[in-house]
Amino acid sequence: MPDNETALAPFIAELPKAELHVHHVGSASPRIVAELAARHPDSRVPTDPAALAEYFTFKDFAHFVEIYLSVVDLIRDAEDVRLLTYEVARDMARQNIRYAELTVSPYSSVRRGIPDVAFMEAIEDARKAAESELGVVLRWCFDIPGEAGLTAAEETARLAVDLRPEGLVSFGLGGPEIGVPRPQFKPHFDRAIAAGLRSVPHAGETTGPETIWDALNHLRAERIGHGTSATQDPRLLEHLAEHRIPLEVCPTSNIATRAVRTLDEHPIKDMVAAGVLVTINSDDPPMFGTDLNNEYAVAARLLDLDEAGLAALAKNAVEASFLDAPGKARLAAEIDTYTASWSSRP
Repeated sequence: MPDNETALAPFIAELPKAELHVHHVGSASPRIVAELAARHPDSRVPTDPAALAEYFTFKDFAHFVEIYLSVVDLIRDAEDVRLLTYEVARDMARQNIRYAELTVSPYSSVRRGIPDVAFMEAIEDARKAAESELGVVLRWCFDIPGEAGLTAAEETARLAVDLRPEGLVSFGLGGPEIGVPRPQFKPHFDRAIAAGLRSVPHAGETTGPETIWDALNHLRAERIGHGTSATQDPRLLEHLAEHRIPLEVCPTSNIATRAVRTLDEHPIKDMVAAGVLVTINSDDPPMFGTDLNNEYAVAARLLDLDEAGLAALAKNAVEASFLDAPGKARLAAEIDTYTASWSSRP
């Protein structure tokens, strides 16, 4: 770790944070993945936590999706869902993440045989326990797995609208972008938005800025997941900045999936220079050998930030979140209080 990152690590570790782009199954720690793999020995996922590091080395984005889906296949009953969700919250609590919007793909679990009502009860039970026992506030983004097509979109919309759990705030679209055009999902986003959910599709991670425009124009995106290619289109950057449409930036993820070649080439600097509201996120942290604290350290190096700059970045995530106004005010004040107390330490 470079000297600046090392010096800032203690500040980052205690900084109160919000996270907006982090996947439910993709947040399973090696310990939990290994435990689930042992419970389901027909899976090809390794049961040895050490072997998972090699397993989670991705050749490209398509290979990442293949490996990700093999882990999804380990979630086979409501107890698996509850265990995973609570343990993800425990890992968040260790990083001083106060609030997170966790991207959940219920279609993937329901089609594998978990009853839809049991799935909802499991995530809600874990959410309530996480808040009362760990102090982590969780909210859900129900995400269409794009590789599963319109059948998955229809089912995800049904689950979101007809069985809407209390913690659900938004509707998303993940998975591959190549060969999965955004406009085809418009009716499903329209249904979710009409029910009061917010639109947060992935776009422009492995494709060009036209995918981001499609997400804005057809899916009425209020935030963009990744948005890595936005810097290729000055007019798009201007639009995002003018309309205060946040980007959910995940630097280490972009390197791991080969969406960006190296961290030094990451477009985050150009995003910030253009005045875009940038938030920092970990995406699928154990799979990418990272966590949110590490992503803040990476951002500090790429953007040449000090403690005040990191606190401002943390407040970006609060502003961009779908937390209610009193909750936003409390968390922003907590960040300010912490930063002021840190600067006054001897």
